Amino acid sequence: MAWQAVFGAASVKMTHPTFIEKTSMKKFLYFTVFLAGMVALAAEFGASRLLQMKFSSINLVWAVIIGLILVYFALGYWLGGRLADQDPRPERLFDILAWGGFLLGLVAFVSQPVLLAAARASDQLNFGIMAGAFLSTLVLFSVPITLLAMTSPFVVRLLIEDAAKAGHVAGTVSAISTVGSVVGAFLPTLLLFPVIGASRTVLLLGYMPIVLSIIGFALLKQWKRLALPLAMIALLSLLAVFVEFRGRETPGQVFETESDYNYIEVVQVGETRYLRLNDGQGVHSEYHPTELFYGGPWEQFLVGPFFNKDFRPEDVKRIAIIGLAAGTTARQATAVFGPVPIDGYEIDEKIVQAGRDYFEMTMTNLNVYVTDGRWGLEHSEHKYTLISVDAYRPPYIPPQLTTREFFQITADKLDENGVLAINIGRTPDDRSLINDLAATIGTVLPYIYVMDVPNTFNSVLYASRNQISGENLAGNLISLSRHPETHPLLVQAMQVTFSNLQPAPSGGRVYTDDLAPIEWVTNNMILSFILGTDLSPLQ
Repeated sequence: MAWQAVFGAASVKMTHPTFIEKTSMKKFLYFTVFLAGMVALAAEFGASRLLQMKFSSINLVWAVIIGLILVYFALGYWLGGRLADQDPRPERLFDILAWGGFLLGLVAFVSQPVLLAAARASDQLNFGIMAGAFLSTLVLFSVPITLLAMTSPFVVRLLIEDAAKAGHVAGTVSAISTVGSVVGAFLPTLLLFPVIGASRTVLLLGYMPIVLSIIGFALLKQWKRLALPLAMIALLSLLAVFVEFRGRETPGQVFETESDYNYIEVVQVGETRYLRLNDGQGVHSEYHPTELFYGGPWEQFLVGPFFNKDFRPEDVKRIAIIGLAAGTTARQATAVFGPVPIDGYEIDEKIVQAGRDYFEMTMTNLNVYVTDGRWGLEHSEHKYTLISVDAYRPPYIPPQLTTREFFQITADKLDENGVLAINIGRTPDDRSLINDLAATIGTVLPYIYVMDVPNTFNSVLYASRNQISGENLAGNLISLSRHPETHPLLVQAMQVTFSNLQPAPSGGRVYTDDLAPIEWVTNNMILSFILGTDLSPLQ
């Protein structure tokens, strides 16, 4: 009872004009709600960004992140309301803010070894460690986000002096907090991530509530209480000086950066350079100063037009590449076909720059468009002999590039000999994605062939409105092999394609802009591969 009496006395004291009736303090409390709302939601984006770099940005990952963050918000609202009723003092609010900011700032440092362990586990396909790192990182965010979420109900309690105005106060606080959350949704994604990176963004967000608490204590003239938040800032700043923020510690890494869309890494092994993104599973571009055949899907795109009868390299008039990355296919196409115009569409400007800096993507015949591939192709004024789509990498496959409407756009952009070539992921026992895309493409381009790239989980699908055939490919291969001016890369790629042609896909589903369950397929594919169990009934 004595404990309740103390808090009751504190509650009575709060109705006096010593604090709340000061207009400047009311404004500061509203600003506190705004900034706390902004930091809390920005921290959610920070968590997603840190995890995206190691675990990709599939809906499954987003669902877990959003679900747990909402749990932290709910817990914070409940605890904040209870504590505010028990101890409605502004000093308590600023204590909560200081600790919330400090613990959020610590996440930037503590998550580093956890996520680096996840990166190493990803390289070694150690899924147990990856799962542990994923959950550990989310747990690290639990306490600071819960504390920050306590702000709104606490401020409501502090501002209510007249029960008749409780609804107005609660509505105003909720509105201001929501506006802060809106700012928090845009600030990290549009500004902070590409400028200072994910970890430093989380650290900066941690500073903000601590600074709020310092201002609050100063306005209250609680000078002794300033020592703790000032020490918190000093400790975080000291850690920032001595801790190096790194996305990965990959052997041979020569470059890393973050963009609006990706964590980007360039790794060199011997004379060969590789472009890796986010979780590091898969090579998105490759470069060697003296070699052009890499045993990947890039050179297999070039084979597409040669499914036409009596086709020659000089018959290629123009090429479009959706998913240009660092320009491997463009460089190979230039070597094989000469200075034929190539339009490369790549949404990530920093990947383009990495291609120019590390992958010799400096061909004068290459026109680079930093834009979404579907939008760019649809608005192109040109027709193409070859359209290659290299934007699929399970589990992150853009749904807008898998639908009948998209493939109608590609069909409309093909010239009289035009062929569409797509790199598609698979597992040894699961070709469902190939079957679905073949069914979808077949609604607009009826002639389809598929080859499996040896020693990879990649297949290349070729499609055309013309009657292309394996027999045409074989005839062109024999003819061009005898021609001394044919580039050896083209001959080798044609041989690989012809030797690895697969039976025609069947039984797939047609995707549309309204219904494209691409992530069901990719999630099932990956989980089935990891667990060794067919999960298709879950669909």
